[in-house]
Amino acid sequence: MQNTLKNLRADKGLSQQALGDLLDVSRQSVNAIETGRYDPSLPLAFKIARLFDCAIEDIFKDEAHTDA
Repeated sequence: MQNTLKNLRADKGLSQQALGDLLDVSRQSVNAIETGRYDPSLPLAFKIARLFDCAIEDIFKDEAHTDA
């Protein structure tokens, strides 16, 4: 799954550690989500969306889904 988390985090001036602290996850988890090695749980995805004041779909994109 592709995502824009790294850009959103950078725009807010947050380190991976600071974002992890806000989300109650490790810096390593933030890194894994940003690099696409880990897809967050739905509750975590909602928490991320609320933190950045946007919809989940604005952050996470399904690589397999293409618009016709």
